[in-house]
Order: sequence, then structure tokens, then C-alpha cells
Amino acid sequence: MSKILCFGELLLRLSPQLGGEWLKQNNMPVFLGGAELNVARALANWQLPVAYSTALPDHYLSREIIDFLEQSQIDASRIEVTGNRIGTYYLPQGADLKSAGVIYDRAYSSFWELKPGQINWTTVLQDVSWLHFSAISPALNENVAAVCLEAVTVASAKGITVSVDLNYRSKLWQYGKQPDQVMPKLVEHCDVVMGNIWAANTMLGTAIDENIHENSSREKYLAHARQTSEEIRRRFPKCTVVANTFRFDGKDESMVYYTSLDESGKQYNSKEYRCNSVVDRSGSGDCYMAGLIYSLSKKQEPQEVVEFATAAAFGKLQEKGDATSQTVETILKNSKRGTAHAGA
Repeated sequence: MSKILCFGELLLRLSPQLGGEWLKQNNMPVFLGGAELNVARALANWQLPVAYSTALPDHYLSREIIDFLEQSQIDASRIEVTGNRIGTYYLPQGADLKSAGVIYDRAYSSFWELKPGQINWTTVLQDVSWLHFSAISPALNENVAAVCLEAVTVASAKGITVSVDLNYRSKLWQYGKQPDQVMPKLVEHCDVVMGNIWAANTMLGTAIDENIHENSSREKYLAHARQTSEEIRRRFPKCTVVANTFRFDGKDESMVYYTSLDESGKQYNSKEYRCNSVVDRSGSGDCYMAGLIYSLSKKQEPQEVVEFATAAAFGKLQEKGDATSQTVETILKNSKRGTAHAGA
């Protein structure tokens, strides 16, 4: 059976409880993370055949991680064993990866040191029907960006569906290239693009209304999503599906969440979800991406696709750690709790 392959850097997230508590308790939780691995873990949890490709050093920590992945029903045989270290990052408990609180320690990791020609993509992509990556990988350095281009070029030539998450991390992209100088060449090979109107503007140079936050509404945001999706499909003809997410934090711990899906020129909008508090913001977007891949690979109707992915992402906000443990049944049940908006 063909597999979904997720390619990206495996990271260890160290998550201190601020206010000095981590020092007093001599305790800092560690979570297994990385955007693409979060997607792979969700898909494996939902019983889809999935493989994961990354680069890890040859030591006992890597071996324990690989054993854990295999026990989680993820094919880890396509991991490149090379280099000397696993990338890490620090994120205070409850914080968002887009916040100023994130501290990256990824330079010279095994993945960071990958070079073009190092991975045999013809072999790695054997028995693969879908390749997923994110904009985080090409943000690391020029070599890794070239490795990503190798991957999507081979995959596209083999007729493999390619998806990308336009994650933007402001603390990355430090090697002299702007995202819109790198990402368009990668997106040319993509069938499915997920992000939001602001990420698309940064990554692909799509038009953005700088004043959209003024007197805005769900209807205006979704209308902008339609414009962004149309521009992406026009500029990148291989792309047939574009998803845009909207997540707004309140002054307290409250949150509003909804998304849209453009498939072949028609837009489908999700229900709106609200909550008064969030357990962990990490991995919610990855869970949405996994929901898209799951539903699209099952050939579900577009409205079903957007509702499943949105409910999955919203549910992840109430889970600790980077990857979801929600079941398909739980997500389907929770998808009935959102508020439907007629005509929006």
C-alpha cells in the first residue's frame, strides 16, 4: 500500500514553566516535535499508512526516537542517519510558536547540515503517493532549501501529490534570502497549499489588504481568503486546493477559529469555533494540515474536508504536546459543536 511521506526536521521542544518554576522544580518537560512529524503522528493515529523522513545523528537518543516512531506505526526507515545533533527549541508553556518567547537551537543539527545530492529521492519516494513538507525547512539555510526543491521536483515528476504548509517563523530566514525568493519555486510543484492570507503574502508575494484588521469581520476575512486562493491558483497552475486558517486571540485566554478551503475555484467555509482558554497552541496548524491530508486522501467532499480539518485543529488546542492524540471519531463528534454561518 502506498504511503504518505512527511519530510522535515524532527525537533525536541523544551517547555519551561516560567516565573522560575522550572528552576525551583528542576524540571522542564520535553516534547517530540517538528511540524512535519506532528502531521505524520496524526495520520498514523488515524490509521493511514505514513512514513517520515528527516536526518538524525547516530546515538542512543535517536535510536529511542526511531523506536518510538515505529511503535507509533510510522515508517522510520527513510530517516537519514548523519551528523551530530538533534535540533531543539525552547517555548514557555502556553506560548505560541509565533511569539517572541521561542528560542531556536537548530544550527548545525543533522537536518540543518543536509546538502543537495545527499538523499536519494528516487528511493525515499518509492511506494509514496503523497509528499508533505513545510516552509520551515527551506527557512533554515540555502542547502536545505535546495534539498526541498530536489524532493518536490522528483515527487512531482513521479505524479505524487505534494502539499506544503506556509508556516512563517520570523526568527528563521536568516541566511540572506527572503521567503518570496525561495518559496515560489517550491510551490510550483505543489497540489495543496495551506496557510493564511498573511503567510501567503510573506512567502509568495500575494496581494494583501494592509488595513483588513480595521472594522473587519468574518465575511471580509473570508472574502480576502478567496482572493488569495484565486491568486495562488492563477500563479501556480498545478495547485488545485488552497486552505486558509483564521485564529484570533482575545485579550484574555479566549480564541476564535475558522478556516476556508478553495477547491477548483469554489470556496467552502468551516463553522466557527470559540473557546475561553487554550491548553497548548503548538501543533494546531499541523493538526489542520493532517486533517486536510486525511480527508483529501479519503476523497471526501470539500465541505467535509474543511469541517474535519478545522475541528481537528481546534481540538488540538486543548491537548498538551506537539502532536494530537484525538481519534477520527472524536473529531467528527466535535465538528458538530461549531457555529454554522449561513452564506459565509
